[in-house]
Amino acid sequence: MVTDIKNAVHAVEAAAVMGLLPLRPRLLTLGEPTHGVDAPLDLRNELFRQLVEEEGYRTITIESDCVRGLVVDDYVTRGTGTLDHVMEHGFSHEFGASAANRELVRWMRDHNVRADNEGRPASERLRFAGFDGPLEITGAESPRKALTALHGYLTAQLDPELLPCTAQSLDRLLGADGRWTDQAAMTDPSASTGESAEAYELRLLADDLVALLDAQTPHLIAATSRDDWDRARLYGRTAIGLLRYHFWMADSSPGRMTRLLGVRDQMMADNLLALAERSPVLVHAHNAHLQREKSSMRMWQGPVEWWGAGSIVSARLGEEYGFLAMGIGTMRHQEVDVPAPDTVEGLLYALPEDHCLVDTALLADTIGGTPPAPRVSPYFGYFPLDPAHLTSYDGIVFLKDVPQS
Repeated sequence: MVTDIKNAVHAVEAAAVMGLLPLRPRLLTLGEPTHGVDAPLDLRNELFRQLVEEEGYRTITIESDCVRGLVVDDYVTRGTGTLDHVMEHGFSHEFGASAANRELVRWMRDHNVRADNEGRPASERLRFAGFDGPLEITGAESPRKALTALHGYLTAQLDPELLPCTAQSLDRLLGADGRWTDQAAMTDPSASTGESAEAYELRLLADDLVALLDAQTPHLIAATSRDDWDRARLYGRTAIGLLRYHFWMADSSPGRMTRLLGVRDQMMADNLLALAERSPVLVHAHNAHLQREKSSMRMWQGPVEWWGAGSIVSARLGEEYGFLAMGIGTMRHQEVDVPAPDTVEGLLYALPEDHCLVDTALLADTIGGTPPAPRVSPYFGYFPLDPAHLTSYDGIVFLKDVPQS
């Protein structure tokens, strides 16, 4: 079988990736099957460098807080702050502690100032974005930052009489941030403020503020800049998404977790569709967020299924959305040992390459009508490749072994 599938195997290079796709996608997404491991991120960094140098890519976005990501973008484009500050304050999910993420930010900043040491033109600068909401599995942030930033942008440019509220009324309705960030709300809906009278009023005001932003688009872009207007749109999307997320945190129906996971991925999808306007973009996140098929996860109350960001965006963009799933052979520090030979990972582990790019259409043809067996991981944090949906991947990036140190 190893000999049979060799024709489906390529080096992980930009040209080979493009050869697997029917056209250059607006969003090229690269998944990962687990978090907290730098080896897959090192592969991502090298692929992004090649995409920049050979294919004209200028933006990368990762599964991190979209508002915090503005701190990283300001650094790589304008040199605002220091690298240490950016790594501490520009990432969520502890991604700032990653050496690979640090190297990505350092390289992007270096690339932007390398031309004559004066900086590249704005159109040639690399851009960074987070596309996740300000969320963790344990809870969500207060909508204060996003709402007040949007309100402040509109206040600075428009007649105050056009605004639906004052900054003082927003502050009163928001109250103490601890009301919103209480982690007990994840498992106890009664601890959430998402269905309070103040939260309902804030949802209406957020909708009015975003509607005003849209209605005043020509004036706002002329008075500020397209980047400033785009940033205000991000604040608006985030505020509405967070208020919706907090509403469902206060819900006690059986579909609560399905709705929460769906709201999060809808926020991701909205951010990705906005980023697609500055295509082409490399997207990096967990396979479960980027795959075209429905996503699933086992949580404390049982299995949950929802449509992930990738499935939503793929339905909208069609062939302008490309998805490379990632699989890993071993992570022995997490007791993920050599995969069984009859699994997808087992077939790829038998190859001599340390890492490779796999043409899934050719792989599926070679395997024939009987799909490989599903891999079962002893580590809950590793999501194996799905043998039933091989052809929904445009390709697989396979990493044979993750270093133990």
